[in-house]
Amino acid sequence: MSATRPHQAPQGRQDSQDLQNRLVELREQGGFAGLDNRVIVAADGRAKFSRRTGPVVDLPLTSEELTELRGHLAKLRIGPSEAQPQGADFIAYTLTYQGRRATRYTLPADWQPVVRFLEEALEKYWAPD
Repeated sequence: MSATRPHQAPQGRQDSQDLQNRLVELREQGGFAGLDNRVIVAADGRAKFSRRTGPVVDLPLTSEELTELRGHLAKLRIGPSEAQPQGADFIAYTLTYQGRRATRYTLPADWQPVVRFLEEALEKYWAPD
């Protein structure tokens, strides 16, 4: 797969289109490092990768990656959100899938492959300016 140059995606209308066509979204926030990572994958494999600072990278997943992700999603059960634990150094993982959204601080077994896949995609495709 050849990557295109990352670009700053326009906000507003584009975000609402992404949300309508979204297959899955992961948001990681918090911790002492102040994480704010976001990965949105559309049903057709287009993906947006962003961090607290830097560009929004808009690239497609490969067909193999999309197939792998769909396999993980087939086993995913969103379930209820988890209460925020006491303390400051916790990361909130918010997954949105099939119209359901939940936030967890500890990852259930069926969340782990989805979160790991999306984190690895973020590392692979997102790069600072």
